Amino acid sequence: MKPFSHPPARAAFHSPLGPMTLAASAQGLCGVWFDGQKHQPDPQAWPKDAAHPVLLQAQAQLAEYFAGQRRVFELPLDLSAGSDFQQTVWRGLLQIASGATTAYGELAQRIGKPMAVRALGAAVGRNPISIIVPCHRVVGADGALTGYAGGLDRKTALLRLEHLESNL
Repeated sequence: MKPFSHPPARAAFHSPLGPMTLAASAQGLCGVWFDGQKHQPDPQAWPKDAAHPVLLQAQAQLAEYFAGQRRVFELPLDLSAGSDFQQTVWRGLLQIASGATTAYGELAQRIGKPMAVRALGAAVGRNPISIIVPCHRVVGADGALTGYAGGLDRKTALLRLEHLESNL
């Protein structure tokens, strides 16, 4: 992840799957992490701003999501902390509709990088905006659940919440 030019504002969110840290830049929401997940930057130097409008919107929409009342998020996003390739992958994740999953290879095809499946997998794993940029909807070629920076138990719970995997 590239460093931010200005430290983003941060706020806590208490999800049913554990505490989360949300971050917003002047451009939009730039981070949603389960506390302690892989690839989470250290937010301690970022100023807390519980009244930041984007963070308040994100908290409200995440609460609706976990209550089963929201499938589509409507938030300004800032994906600029990633490389050009990572940003392309993350924008590709945004195209996975609620109620659907896709395999890594399919996603690589969709973004026009069919030979970059391994690099794509690494970019998916470094997605800084969990849930809202739905990296949890990417599965193995055989439909198997594969890595998730927040943990496979959370990936399973998110897919169950979205009714994507009734047999999980």
